[in-house]
Amino acid sequence: MLDYFGSLFAGLASVLPFTAAGQDPFIFMMIGIAIGFAVGILPGLGGATTLALMLPFIYKMDPTTAFAFLLGSHAVTATTGDITSVLFGVPGEGITAATIVDGHAMAKNGEAGRALGAALMSSLVGAVFGAFALALAIPVVQPLVLSIGAPEFLMLSLLGITFLASLSGGNIAKGLSAGGFGLVLAMVGLDAITSVSRYTLEPFLGSQNALFLWDGLSLVAVTVGLFAIPEIIELGTQGSSIARDTPGALGGVMQGVRDTFRKWKLVLRCSAIGTYIGLIPGLGGGPAQWVAYAHAVQSGSDHARFGEGAVEGVLGPGAANNSKEGGSLVPTIAFGVPGSVGMAILLGAFIIQGIVPGPDLLNPHKHLTLTFSFVWIIVLSNIVTVAVCFLFLKQLARITFVKGTYLIPFLLLLIFLGGFAVKNSFGDMIVVLLFGALGWLMMRNDWQRPPLLLGLVLGGIADNNLFLTTKIYGMSWVARPGVIVIGLLIAGALLYPLWQAYRQRRRLEAEARSVEGYEGAGPEEGGDASKSERTLFAGFFVALFLYVVYEAVYGFGAIEKQAALFPLAVGIPSLGLAMVALLQEFRSPARLVAAETAAMAAERALLRRRTLAIAAWTVGFFLMIWFLGFITASAVATLAYLKLGAGEKWAISVALAAVAWMFFFGLFDYGLHLPFPPGELFVRLGIA
Repeated sequence: MLDYFGSLFAGLASVLPFTAAGQDPFIFMMIGIAIGFAVGILPGLGGATTLALMLPFIYKMDPTTAFAFLLGSHAVTATTGDITSVLFGVPGEGITAATIVDGHAMAKNGEAGRALGAALMSSLVGAVFGAFALALAIPVVQPLVLSIGAPEFLMLSLLGITFLASLSGGNIAKGLSAGGFGLVLAMVGLDAITSVSRYTLEPFLGSQNALFLWDGLSLVAVTVGLFAIPEIIELGTQGSSIARDTPGALGGVMQGVRDTFRKWKLVLRCSAIGTYIGLIPGLGGGPAQWVAYAHAVQSGSDHARFGEGAVEGVLGPGAANNSKEGGSLVPTIAFGVPGSVGMAILLGAFIIQGIVPGPDLLNPHKHLTLTFSFVWIIVLSNIVTVAVCFLFLKQLARITFVKGTYLIPFLLLLIFLGGFAVKNSFGDMIVVLLFGALGWLMMRNDWQRPPLLLGLVLGGIADNNLFLTTKIYGMSWVARPGVIVIGLLIAGALLYPLWQAYRQRRRLEAEARSVEGYEGAGPEEGGDASKSERTLFAGFFVALFLYVVYEAVYGFGAIEKQAALFPLAVGIPSLGLAMVALLQEFRSPARLVAAETAAMAAERALLRRRTLAIAAWTVGFFLMIWFLGFITASAVATLAYLKLGAGEKWAISVALAAVAWMFFFGLFDYGLHLPFPPGELFVRLGIA
């Protein structure tokens, strides 16, 4: 044990600038932090991309310096990604999407400072928790990781999926149906086991175009479309800034910090969730954030606040997103089994440095000091990042009060960049548009979007482990102790929201009966759509799941029955739930509408025209990017929108168009050398 403590303090000394051995690692850690800071704020790039880009620079570094550089850049991307998620509703990282739900809602309520303070401080607490969990796990890591088999993986996936009930906004049928759709989206592409193509839409797209779907759907493209496009449409429709309330909460940064410590039990629980999920190879930050968010909703006293700007909805994902880094390092170091995509790339760094993950990294007489240096690098890099962020938080929060028309072109460019950058594909930009339309319809018809995204995140994990569990264990897997324990947690996760909904309904009925003239419940609350539109949208989900079941039975399922196991396990229950949601919409009373005055009719018509206009500009930005290429379109599309769409003066329009061009050319093309394709125009002219 003394050897472990000696290595722990030696690891700290090896990364501090006050020691001779720590000067170079500290300097390169700071360089890595600066790179990770920028990458985390910009949508679409991500921590894994940062690690991949940095690998060529470590060949001549010593191991401690190399990993200080790499982990410094990787550890901060999730923290800074939360900034973009809160301010603009665009995830800086695919794994920071859960922060959008309440973080961006707080920004729209004028509480951007409080949301950022809560996100950053909870991220710091989570990072420190995960780092020290890594330190404590090192002596006992082997039995901990080896105790998790395919059945436990499957049950953990089901546990995450049952949290969908918590995210359903009071309508469990809708929430679980949306989650089922997310699980279906996770199946799109080639089945990992049988290599049969599933739901790639060959009859509709043709064999050539359907090849794009063989790789599956990009999580980043779906996330950006589902959450960011509806926010752009709303911003353009309202004609205001992102924040619609007074900027009194700009000084609420410290309030967000206090929220972290006031809700310390929630922050620590979500940190533990993130650490444990990071520990499990293959899950990663997406499930960690969403499961933590679902736990925050479930443990909250008032579910209605979530999605409208509840600070707990920022604290939970923020803590889990950073604590998972310490957890994901455990299997990477101990067994060479990466806990995430970023850790898989980090394995390449071990190879470059000539280090074999496993016993040597846990041996006090070999590389244990290096292993413990990882703990301190994670802690120090997050402390530095949060300290720098706090210096500029008030200035960043003021962005939410900038006139919306100035922000929309930059946000649209970043949204399409986020979709494009993952696979450098225009197809993913079309996915952004399609899911943007779906996200807007879901908002309008009162269907929750988080369950869909959680289903997409967990679908592949559940699919693979269902196959392994049934093949290896048959039915005996249900008697495993870990399966039984997780099964009881699943039962509790399903029953608890039902019990809460029942109690709330009884309380509301009792209050309503006390009101004179009460004659029963009135029209249900929800989105802006009419009853017929809501019924039609619920019918869309019924038709969708009918197609899912049909393909599993008569399509690819007729070719390979094994490939149909998970689709049928998802499709049949989801079809039943969608039919329940359809029946609910059909039986719900029509909304009471007050007599519409001429002024109200004119305002409604104006909002309708604005919605159509901003939707057309969104599609137009994509077409200009496709036709002119990213660099040229960044200037042309910005100038066209500001002058023709928003009616701004020539001076401000030209100035902002020039800023957009310099930003995209200087940073992405000249600086990062992103492989932007030439526009179709230049290809046809032969000057590409």
